[in-house]
Amino acid sequence: MLRSQIAFLGSLFMISTLSISCAREGEQPEAELETSGDFQWQTEQFADLRILRYQVPSFEKLSPKQRELVYYLCQAGLSGRDIIWDQNYRHNLEIRDALEAIFTRGNRSDASADRTAFEVYTKRVWFSNGIHHHYSNQKLEPGFSKTWFEAELKNLGLSMTEEALRAIFDPAFDAKKVNKDPEKGDLVQGSAVNFYEPGISKSEVDAFYAEREKNAGEEPISFGLNSRLSRASDGTLQEEVYKMGGRYGSAIERIVFWLEKAKNTAENPAQAKALGLLIEYYKTGDLKTWDAYNIAWVEATEGDVDYINSFIEVYNDPLGRKGSYESVVQIKDFEASDRMKTLSENIEWFEKNAPILDEHKKPDVRGVSYVVVNTAGESGDSSPSTPIGVNLPNANWIRSKHGSKSVSLGNIEHAYDQSAGKGLIEEFAFSQAERERAEKHGSAASGLHTALHEVVGHASGRLNPGVGTPAQTLQNYASTLEEARADLVALYYITDPKLVELGLTESPEVGLAEYESYIRNGLMLQLRRLKAGESLEEDHMRNRQLVAAWVFEKGQKEGVVERKKVEGKTYFTVNDPVKLRVLFGDLLREIQRIKSEGDFAAGKALVETYGVKVDAELHVEVLERSAKLNQAPYAGFINPVLKPVEKDGAIVDVEIEYPVDFAAQMLEYGSNYRFLK
Repeated sequence: MLRSQIAFLGSLFMISTLSISCAREGEQPEAELETSGDFQWQTEQFADLRILRYQVPSFEKLSPKQRELVYYLCQAGLSGRDIIWDQNYRHNLEIRDALEAIFTRGNRSDASADRTAFEVYTKRVWFSNGIHHHYSNQKLEPGFSKTWFEAELKNLGLSMTEEALRAIFDPAFDAKKVNKDPEKGDLVQGSAVNFYEPGISKSEVDAFYAEREKNAGEEPISFGLNSRLSRASDGTLQEEVYKMGGRYGSAIERIVFWLEKAKNTAENPAQAKALGLLIEYYKTGDLKTWDAYNIAWVEATEGDVDYINSFIEVYNDPLGRKGSYESVVQIKDFEASDRMKTLSENIEWFEKNAPILDEHKKPDVRGVSYVVVNTAGESGDSSPSTPIGVNLPNANWIRSKHGSKSVSLGNIEHAYDQSAGKGLIEEFAFSQAERERAEKHGSAASGLHTALHEVVGHASGRLNPGVGTPAQTLQNYASTLEEARADLVALYYITDPKLVELGLTESPEVGLAEYESYIRNGLMLQLRRLKAGESLEEDHMRNRQLVAAWVFEKGQKEGVVERKKVEGKTYFTVNDPVKLRVLFGDLLREIQRIKSEGDFAAGKALVETYGVKVDAELHVEVLERSAKLNQAPYAGFINPVLKPVEKDGAIVDVEIEYPVDFAAQMLEYGSNYRFLK
């Protein structure tokens, strides 16, 4: 989250300058390198997407009993796959059924433009877990005619509701999954995501939860995390809680079925306790049980197998409350984790020396565990597009009192690295020295940034007494500001001499490479992901531009970061990394103050001023320069397949296979893990 002269980091952070991450997005690798050795890393490219594969090197090091545990956890994760589809949009499951029927039973010999466009559209829908783009939130354009589509349905004896058909073909209907721009109307009513029944307004949601959050105390539950808000027959709002017997009950029953097996195969009592609480939470929907589970999960650190499973990240909710279903099953990368214990062991030094106000520092930082893991399987909001770094739980009071877990998904990063090319660096880096620095240190720098972001950044800082949660105080700007805050912690420390002292880096050139990469990406490269004329709406993209644009502006008088034009091409070059670090520290101090004090007005001003609007002329230039590279700007993964080995009706081991056909895996998932009707 490497290719580097630093040997011990080289094997740990095998990652390209790309990063599709909860931590940060970086520069994506070129599509030209698909294989390395005997393993095919990239299988295909279509639209704006590349399909990759990853290996699980830790799998063979596990005992048969541990491999059985991994299998059960992966099955639990896949059993909830339908949930994210329905959460993303209320018609997604109906649309998916129709697409898969035509894909498999329609006229496969049809060579028409409609059929070709249909197959690409279907793959894009699979990739996004619905009909809205996984990153931009804009609705996907079908590219085939409604007449052709309805004829295909009729030939198969199928039909769809009028509203679902309209959702596919009317570009103005439910056009955006998540709207975070208050200038474009009501945030809730302007979002197609299925956390709120159509017609409910933001003001109604705010009032509903404000009433429940009265007297929440210093350990508030995550109000609204695991429910859909709908309107009762009397017009009042009610929560449809995700639980057995409640919303998504049939899928949750299957999740619980596999989690029970996982609990019985747990590596130790602490792991079994956490799984038991997760099962209880799924059965009851009780958010106090969710908190108890998170505490137990944080404290269960001894095993080689771990997992993320449930309704967790709130990026898909315009109000930052509702958790999207996700699952990641992970195996410890033993050697890499041992090397990187240094970060978590020195976490208090980082907090003490942070450039934030003393009253916003934690007096002590508890239980930050950091491991590098190898992903064994993913589902829900983590697949096919996956994070490369995760820090959980999200509740501030749990993190403060009980600690957190930070992980880097090492084999995912390695897969990105193995499929990487040099095209973007060659095109957008200003000088040969910058290109050579990116080649030599870019992967190590990116990985170290991710580690600092997850381990130090998300664990740092505290709220002032009596200040509500960021979801309450900062609302739709909370996620952007939190990601910016964690990025700034990483950027501030990545050039600190302490990292040399700790043996995490050997040269200030590593930090400079990251500074150059971050500025280049935040001001230019990430614009490849937008269509001309669009603004930034995704939280990570907003955060990166906010940081890069703010330091560029504040340092412009002294030329800290300089914008140059050479032969019609724009470049940004870092002239003074020392002063740039000071600027990163200044912005970090302000964003931490905003979070600690719950200063909505200041947070809104920062995001709207620096993180939303795009330089239209520069955007067009970036699109034109990028188009020549024939490179899709997004990537996601085909999961490995785990196959149980049975003897006398009992599982005695589990084998792993690496499929190559994205469509085949999506169809298999749609057939075998369809638990919502």
